[in-house]
Amino acid sequence: MVVAGAVVPDTGRRLPGRGAWLHPDSGCLRNAEKRRAFPRAFRVQGPLDVVRLRGHLAELEQEVVGSPHGRQEARKQVDPS
Repeated sequence: MVVAGAVVPDTGRRLPGRGAWLHPDSGCLRNAEKRRAFPRAFRVQGPLDVVRLRGHLAELEQEVVGSPHGRQEARKQVDPS
């Protein structure tokens, strides 16, 4: 979800508006930024701030150290809409 020009994670999947899915991986975030995917996904013009999303992904990556099951659970929680 975009709030005041920033992409914010919607872990509860309850915020109004358009959403976009992203793997809980900082590499995927870098690729999305490089491809300018967020403005297209949210149908807005101009760059979007992803600082909160980057922090959320960093927290998830710390929680999910090595377990494939844990990664799957974390993947369910990430919705940067």
